Amino acid sequence: MIKYTLVCDDAHSFEGWFRNSDDFDKQCSRSLVACPVCGSTEIRKGLMAPAVSTARGKEALVSAARNEMQAQEAVPEPAAPAADAATPALQPSALLPKDIQQKEIVEALRLVRSRIIENSENVGTNFASEARKIHNGEAEERSIYGETTPKDAEALMEEGISVFPLPDLPDEKN
Repeated sequence: MIKYTLVCDDAHSFEGWFRNSDDFDKQCSRSLVACPVCGSTEIRKGLMAPAVSTARGKEALVSAARNEMQAQEAVPEPAAPAADAATPALQPSALLPKDIQQKEIVEALRLVRSRIIENSENVGTNFASEARKIHNGEAEERSIYGETTPKDAEALMEEGISVFPLPDLPDEKN
């Protein structure tokens, strides 16, 4: 797969994934690639930097993830009532479908989320400790999901345990 930075004739920039360069060309010639902002099908490739996988690159990704998590932790949370002090901080998110492509993306994310939940065990707030047990062979290998703090997620990644956040999507009525 190739990730291209794309630009429409109104100078909106976005990304697109294609099997190869020919697929990009064929899809553009058939007006199948459209700008998610304005819907224009006059698309061209923008400036891109090559993605080369190296050990330093992996370290840079881990470092960038760590910096992002630290930045998120550094953002002051609104004052919460004392009763909620034990509740992990929630991160606000929004995804507003403006066109058909974005609605399709939201639906695909809903499907991914539901499949993960259907085929995994909810370990709740014990996610970090259960993930470590599975990784270390102390518990049965299986798919799990649950809740953890950004700090614990960072520690899991530093230990070589692959974790990722489940997308939190708006309800249909939003």
